[in-house]
Amino acid sequence: MVTEGSEPEERASDGAAPGVTGAAAPSGYRAGFACLVGRPNAGKSTLTNALVGQKVAITSSRPQTTRHTIRGVATTERAQLILVDTPGLHKPRTLLGERLNDLVRETLLQVDVIGFCLPADQRVGPGDTFIAKDLAELRTVRRRPVVALATKTDLVGRGRLAEHLIAVDRLGDWDAIVPVSAVSGEQVDEVRQVLSSFLPASPQLYPEGVLTDEPEAVMIAELVREAALEGVRDELPHSLAVVVEEMVQRAGRPADNPLLDVRVDVYVERPSQKAIVIGRRGSRLREVGTNARRGIEALLGQRVFLDLHVKVAKDWQRDPKQLQRLGF
Repeated sequence: MVTEGSEPEERASDGAAPGVTGAAAPSGYRAGFACLVGRPNAGKSTLTNALVGQKVAITSSRPQTTRHTIRGVATTERAQLILVDTPGLHKPRTLLGERLNDLVRETLLQVDVIGFCLPADQRVGPGDTFIAKDLAELRTVRRRPVVALATKTDLVGRGRLAEHLIAVDRLGDWDAIVPVSAVSGEQVDEVRQVLSSFLPASPQLYPEGVLTDEPEAVMIAELVREAALEGVRDELPHSLAVVVEEMVQRAGRPADNPLLDVRVDVYVERPSQKAIVIGRRGSRLREVGTNARRGIEALLGQRVFLDLHVKVAKDWQRDPKQLQRLGF
């Protein structure tokens, strides 16, 4: 099910963007930026990965998983869709929360089209209404197309999905409404096509084969965060930061079998949280390291020795100096 609005005006591509190939645009080719927004745990990161076709954003069942905007690049014969994943908009309780919300709003002003994720397994609520009001202003005043995406359709039956789509339609005046399941893959291609239809006429902005422009250190930190968030108590995701301190090729290794030494510090706010991450006799930290290392090796295409350290940075979410030191 798709409802679409009018086609956007074409835009000339005069300036250079990061990664511009410089090639002339094929007739009718489109390229530009899309941002997926929604309340926490609405399926934004999972959908980003599905649209790109590879993991570029971490996912978790816990809200507030995403801490950075992650760019994923989905290139087809007709368009190049550059996806900017954002933290979920929420009522902030800390300085970190305020900065994350500011990050989302700044991103919305810099993209060509916005995808508003509303999970089908949850009722439309006050948080969705709050976001919808912000997006209504962007759509009417800033002329940003907004596509409503009913995510997680694999978790509900047809009757519940129909109710959800009606509620989404009543929530605002959208340029399109698309149900999608990033897990099953149903309608993922449709979402990619609809979002791409609102992009300006342009050549590819990134070379063929590029899937993300995030530095490797950021991706590694995100993979460690994802592994550390699995199966922990609710309060931990809000208190967990990861910093890659060092990445060095192991000396003396044969050229056909290199080994990368990666040192990573995991920061929490309280000693009790440190105990959670480490686990009894280090069992949980070893599990985190094993799971993260698999993802890092898949990302880098080589063997990795991952050295994890858990440290306490008291109340870092409320301390401007510590936020800056940890990359926020």
